Amino acid sequence: MSTQVETRPTESEQSRPEDNLQQWRGVGAEDSAELSAKGSVFLKQRSRRLLGDLLAPHKLTVVFMIIVVVIENAARLAIPYLVSLGIDKGVPPIMHHGAATVLIEIVIAMLIITAIQAVTRVIFQRTSGKVGQDVLLEVRRRVFKHFQKLDVKFHDRYTSGRVVSRLTSDVEAIQEMLNGGFDSLIRAVLTLVGVGIMLITLDTKLGIICLLSFPILMLLVRWFSVNSSKTYRRVREFSAMVIVQFVETMTGIRAVQAYRREPRNSEIFEDLAGEYRDINTKAFRLVALFMPGVKLIGNITIGIVVLYGGWRAMEGDLTIGVLTAFLLYLRMFFDPMQDISQFYNLFQSASAALEKLSGVLEQDPEVVDPSEPVPMDRAAGRVQFENVDFSYVDDRPVLPDLDLTIPAGQTVALVGTTGAGKTTIAKMISRFYDPTGGRITLDGVDLRELSDEDLRRNVVMVTQENFMFDGTVADNILFGRPSASREQVIEAAKAVGAHEFISALPKGYDTDVEKRGGRLSAGQRQLVAFARAFLADPAVLILDEATSSLDIPSERLVQQALQTILASRTAVIIAHRLSTVEIADRVLVLEHGRILEDGSPAELMHAEGGRYAALYEAWEESLA
Repeated sequence: MSTQVETRPTESEQSRPEDNLQQWRGVGAEDSAELSAKGSVFLKQRSRRLLGDLLAPHKLTVVFMIIVVVIENAARLAIPYLVSLGIDKGVPPIMHHGAATVLIEIVIAMLIITAIQAVTRVIFQRTSGKVGQDVLLEVRRRVFKHFQKLDVKFHDRYTSGRVVSRLTSDVEAIQEMLNGGFDSLIRAVLTLVGVGIMLITLDTKLGIICLLSFPILMLLVRWFSVNSSKTYRRVREFSAMVIVQFVETMTGIRAVQAYRREPRNSEIFEDLAGEYRDINTKAFRLVALFMPGVKLIGNITIGIVVLYGGWRAMEGDLTIGVLTAFLLYLRMFFDPMQDISQFYNLFQSASAALEKLSGVLEQDPEVVDPSEPVPMDRAAGRVQFENVDFSYVDDRPVLPDLDLTIPAGQTVALVGTTGAGKTTIAKMISRFYDPTGGRITLDGVDLRELSDEDLRRNVVMVTQENFMFDGTVADNILFGRPSASREQVIEAAKAVGAHEFISALPKGYDTDVEKRGGRLSAGQRQLVAFARAFLADPAVLILDEATSSLDIPSERLVQQALQTILASRTAVIIAHRLSTVEIADRVLVLEHGRILEDGSPAELMHAEGGRYAALYEAWEESLA
């Protein structure tokens, strides 16, 4: 189970159950649940569809590669036949001038064919390598781009470890198959077909005896494919779970060390790593049975050919050259079976990875851009909830039939106990979620009719855990408006009271904030986030517990800056510190998604028996 504090700050969400290993495994093994729900046939079709789609732009190149590999294998298959001719015609019982000439001609032919084989191998390797890397690049692009497009609801349930697993171990499994797997498979198939034809052509009786082993080989391959398919799917699942546990433990390392979670996390990780080892061991056992099985059948067949072919050669019914060619071809016939088994290992691993990747790529975001968006450059900022219903899970209503109008330019504070629906309202204005009923409008336009670009330009949300990206302080402020100048960045920092502490940093605005802003205090990170939002200059600004990380002096400084930030724009403030609420034009007291009180801070504070007055009194007592 993840040790990271849950990142979705919704009031409606209940705490997670006790993290016993079985519960964690149920959360992590998403692919088993998907497999049982949709069926392995569907998953295989979906993964093949993804692979076909990835290879589609390279159709002509793939055809060219097939032609090249056919030429290469034809050249390779010609060598044993030339050896048989060399022995039978170039090395007769009594040497003569004509035999020597034939032998020289055959040797020259072998050299030419060997050169053709080498050249075609180089061409194939270079071409297949480029196609493979292009496909991998496209996979990474698609996965990264699609993960960014998926809505917040998806990321709430899809852990960061699983995201990392999709883009690392799953892509690596596909890379291994593309780098060597397809080459081995194509060569193996062509070799099997070509050798079979050559064996029958050289000597029908001996060829039929050799091919009698083929059905036995197919039974062995069938057994291996059935068992390895299940095993390698489990390998990919446990690979993902190991990565999930590692990534999320390291992400939440502060909580792990603060609450002495190291022994429990080690216990979970060791159990998962142990099962990962066990399932890999099972996979190796299958290979350990399959490969020697192929060799055993091959050696028995070669032994039969030597006995039967040798007897016929002594009887004068078969030449030594043909018998030699048969033995060379048989070696070529059974070696590809091992190549096929190795490819099947890679294919099963890559197939399981493709199933996971295709599942993510075919996951449609619930919050989607409209096909024909209503253009909106700069909004006035009027926000309206019209009969809005919303629930996260189990159809439990968080906002039941909410009606709310926020005029343009008004600052509204949302207060209430945990679970009242404050953050939900903020997220819906930002369109991180869509209502399950009713609609939310900006200047009379349904948010679902606005393009994401127009919406994000006009609505910005500042939370208590604002993310700091790798880079400098200036880079993180510029995130609000990348085209802004250095002077505009400095003005934004001054407006929110961040300029003084930034100037005191070793390199000022060019100071590296380090990982997740570790160079800065929580209050400093919050001020940088304010500067970022101020630079973005939205029509609607949402502050969700945005001053909770600040100490009292910093909070007072920010409250002064808020007068500048909130001027001439619509603002929604969520705060448990009621000192921040005092700057609002209007206060909404919420409970279970319903508005209990609505008025100015002064009106509600003096309302006898009012809920806001009680909250304010309790807050003052907490300060004392």
